[in-house]
Amino acid sequence: MTDIPAPSTFGQGLLASLPIVLGYFPIAFSFGIGATKIGLSSAEAILLSTVMYSGAAQFLALSLIAGGAPILISAVTLIAMGLRHLLYAPALLSRAGAKAPRRFALAWSYGLTDEVFGAAIGQLARGRVFSEPFMLGLGLGAYGAWVSGTAVGALLGGSGLAQWPALSAALGFLLPALFLSLLLSILSRAQFVTIATAIFVTVLLTFLISGTVGLLAGMIAGALAGTFGGRQSKDAI
Repeated sequence: MTDIPAPSTFGQGLLASLPIVLGYFPIAFSFGIGATKIGLSSAEAILLSTVMYSGAAQFLALSLIAGGAPILISAVTLIAMGLRHLLYAPALLSRAGAKAPRRFALAWSYGLTDEVFGAAIGQLARGRVFSEPFMLGLGLGAYGAWVSGTAVGALLGGSGLAQWPALSAALGFLLPALFLSLLLSILSRAQFVTIATAIFVTVLLTFLISGTVGLLAGMIAGALAGTFGGRQSKDAI
């Protein structure tokens, strides 16, 4: 008896986004509070999450704004930090196969954050059939949590975490913990080279240059290794 592929509907995508939603909302809540603390209005904080939608880059943007960094330097830094996202859709489609639909790729690829990409790859590794409605549901659930979390945090302002210092400190660990759990969920022999490449490049360049350079280079190296490895595997079939 052959296994029946897991359904790949919009609703299933929303359901699959729940772990990301649980991680995104409190982190975005913290971002909303941080944005208002440096002088942004609630509307500006919400707009930043709506348009930029990149957790690490958004927190870096707050640091750049607070530090008075020149606009050109800030723009180049944030663009460089987001370049890895350009590789997520090709890597995902390579894993999904040549027949994977691409009609609404511009819509669902906008939602490919680190965690959404990790969740999508994990679903494919567990036998789910790729579909654009599923990707739209997965991305929309995460996006909605991020924007709404920012809105709640921005509207509450600095008083949001004033009474909970331990919770404020813990929020900084949520995003790395969420991504690590997604990474472990897809760890297998097929993904070992990709993950090992990302870890090696990250550690090497962190020691040689800096943690920021190491992290960015590791993400790009891992995405390239995943894309190349996926193509090699399909050519061998």
